[in-house]
Amino acid sequence: MRGATRAKWAVCAVAVAVAVAFTATACGGGGGSDSAGVVSSSWGDPQNPLEPANTNEVQGGKVLEMLFRGLKRYNPKTAAAENVIAEKIETTDSKNYTVTLKDGWTFSNGEKVTAKSFVDAWNYGALLDNKQKNASFFQYIDGFDKVHPEQGTPTAKKMSGLVVKDDKTFTVKLNQKFSSWPDTLGYAAFMPLPQAFYTDHDAWLEKPVGNGPYAVDAYDKGSVMKLRKWDKYPGDDAAKNGGIDLRVYTDSNTAYTDLQAGNLDLVDDVPASQLKNVKADLGDRYINQPAGIIQTLAFPMYQANWSAKGKEKVRQGISMAINREQITNEIFQKTRTPATDWTSPVLKTDGGYKEGLCGEACEFNPGKAKQLIKEGGGLPGGKMTITYNADTGSHKDWVDAICNSINNSLGNDNACVSAPVGTFADFRNKISAKQLTGPFRAGWQMDYPLIQNFLQPLYYTGASSNDGKFSNAEFDKLVNEANAETDIADAVSTFQDAEKILAEQMPAIPLWYQNGSGGYTDRISNVTLNPFSVPVYNEITVS
Repeated sequence: MRGATRAKWAVCAVAVAVAVAFTATACGGGGGSDSAGVVSSSWGDPQNPLEPANTNEVQGGKVLEMLFRGLKRYNPKTAAAENVIAEKIETTDSKNYTVTLKDGWTFSNGEKVTAKSFVDAWNYGALLDNKQKNASFFQYIDGFDKVHPEQGTPTAKKMSGLVVKDDKTFTVKLNQKFSSWPDTLGYAAFMPLPQAFYTDHDAWLEKPVGNGPYAVDAYDKGSVMKLRKWDKYPGDDAAKNGGIDLRVYTDSNTAYTDLQAGNLDLVDDVPASQLKNVKADLGDRYINQPAGIIQTLAFPMYQANWSAKGKEKVRQGISMAINREQITNEIFQKTRTPATDWTSPVLKTDGGYKEGLCGEACEFNPGKAKQLIKEGGGLPGGKMTITYNADTGSHKDWVDAICNSINNSLGNDNACVSAPVGTFADFRNKISAKQLTGPFRAGWQMDYPLIQNFLQPLYYTGASSNDGKFSNAEFDKLVNEANAETDIADAVSTFQDAEKILAEQMPAIPLWYQNGSGGYTDRISNVTLNPFSVPVYNEITVS
């Protein structure tokens, strides 16, 4: 899953392991906020500016969830796709849809939210010239191939499948049947945009304007984004606090220390090094619940030494050299569960989760691991590096543990080493530039609760979050067939057939399913995480 701009402020304790030293400026009691009723929360700078169709990572996604409301929203308790701005979405053939909007919605600058607000935003997101990372989410709309050709330049500026009928109505023609398409519309890429986005784009990027319960007050990259309650928000999920200060931390342990000191109200990722103590530290203010998150190691399939024929054995062997159970028990104190497929148990069986689908390739077997790696020609160059961002989530602990497990399994202390990158944004930039030469951290937080979302965005050829650039024609064919199924059970079965190809090719190693974790001070209450492991910010109250 999600974007960035400037700098000036910092956190209350000195952050380490970064090139820039931060100093505190707003660190008093009661969370250090500069306005009554404002909640301070840990955060990391997003990779890109906060355009909805260009945000496909978690940190930017947190902001978009506060700034925007779309046709649908995923229920913060159940993840069910529920109508928000959509009055109804109708179809008789799972290919042609009529969307009718509710009255009364506006953007925070006063512009009305109309059918054109959606259609213009989707056309902008799809157009190749705009270089939006989530463009592939529009690929099933008729005419996408004209605005976003696989090769060459666009022959159209707008998708022919989108037609505005009036202010409250637009139609969508898909290029194939897609029965669950309406349930994807809560994802950020499908949010509406005001005309101000186009008329003064640079100003919008500096201070995004949306239609959600919060509005951006200020953003200093590397420091803090300040969001404030929008008093005229027309929805029924208005903010119950005065605003949210998202403070940038380059070390999650520093954030946790600030939380304990009362200088920060909320952390939404308890570092692994604190899991042994967190219950004693926070009591019932510690949150630990299942979430639609899977951690994987992705391979740079654009590197010939990793993608050559036979190297699937090497990739499978590496997977079998990892003692997932030991790592999840010792490092994560059982807040993770060893993964045996590429989805999440949150989906449940009916939704596409299938325990054991990965087969023996996800089982710890040092002997077989060594054999497969040898049969595949050995590790490229005789060793491998695992790249990760060092600023959030205490990734160092588990990456080192994985390397230790691989080295022990192969009987070679130098087979695997870790390669930290200072910040999440820099890490994502290296991935986008295809600069990685070995496997890398590739956790996935679901955008919507469908098996399709765990497979297509990550492994379909050219998909928005296919960071390893895996491409397999049979996988793509099965995904297309699954999307066209009108029966949910048949669709799930076909998606699982596609998933079996991942077990054969292992473009990414499933590691573990992740619980959402968080902690907060006694200054705030009514703190929960949604099924995506993101705080339900608008529900938080301040005492």
